[in-house]
Amino acid sequence: MGNVKAQESKPAPMVLGKNDTIRVAVTEVDGELIPWIVNPVVKIIDTRIFASDADRDNFRRLRYNVLKVYPYARFAGQRYAKLQRDLALTGDKKKQKVLIGNCENEIKTLFEKEIKNLTITQGEVLIKLIDRETGQTSYTMVKELKGGFKAFMFQSVASIFGHNLKETYDPEVQRDIEAILTQAGYNSTNY
Repeated sequence: MGNVKAQESKPAPMVLGKNDTIRVAVTEVDGELIPWIVNPVVKIIDTRIFASDADRDNFRRLRYNVLKVYPYARFAGQRYAKLQRDLALTGDKKKQKVLIGNCENEIKTLFEKEIKNLTITQGEVLIKLIDRETGQTSYTMVKELKGGFKAFMFQSVASIFGHNLKETYDPEVQRDIEAILTQAGYNSTNY
């Protein structure tokens, strides 16, 4: 029969270049080096299945309303925090009233036209989101800054339009709003 010869010479040594090597961090466990790689955060989002087209339309309408009024609530939260810092630094009641008046005028000049054009549903969402951003109901903020009588008057006017300034935001109850904000990448320091 025939003779078969295996490779007699050794293959050439493998030379690794700079693009052939991946540097990774290692951890030593019981004398063994274990490589590990940090992966970017992966968000797993479940696809929502709606029971009917009406439910889908309602969710889309809610999403539109939340995303429309959220910048106002965000600004209100930031401005309220700044006002609280300013009021804490000022002990004089007259200066505090001036600061509150300036804050109110600033908000009115910036957003009065837009806020007046909101729908009733958008107003309800705005009240909830202000509570989410500030950690206080709108009624409590008005009572604290403008007094109990003004708060009562604002609550009375709001109730005519179907709003409740004492309404609080609960992420468990308003899961749809929380999901919309989370999906859009908005976070709050209060929840």
